Amino acid sequence: MIVRNLEECRKTDRLVKAENGNWDSTRLSLVDDGGNCSFHITRIFEGTETHIHYKHHFEAVYCIEGEGEVETLADGKIWPIKPGDIYILDQHDEHLLRAKKTMHLACVFTPGLSGNEVHREDGSYAPAE
Repeated sequence: MIVRNLEECRKTDRLVKAENGNWDSTRLSLVDDGGNCSFHITRIFEGTETHIHYKHHFEAVYCIEGEGEVETLADGKIWPIKPGDIYILDQHDEHLLRAKKTMHLACVFTPGLSGNEVHREDGSYAPAE
């Protein structure tokens, strides 16, 4: 069994910060923990917009706290996001994530991340090896 504490993990290299300061992500479970997915608590900071395009990963995102919106770039559709909402990138949707109030999100990635990924210029992570 693995037991981890969010605040304790934020004091380690499990906390990954965006270079542009838009978000941080605490990687509570990673692929080397033995699963096929990874679990993260991500904060998208108030007033920011982040371009994301997970071409190689399926992601489910559940909003715990905060307020924002997600816009799919293929069709310009905008969905408001608030606590209790989930959005699922089942089509590897290229999107913009905007935070009106800092958003606390629970995120599951399949395949799982190793922990040190950063967004590439096109908004994606590199394919899992």
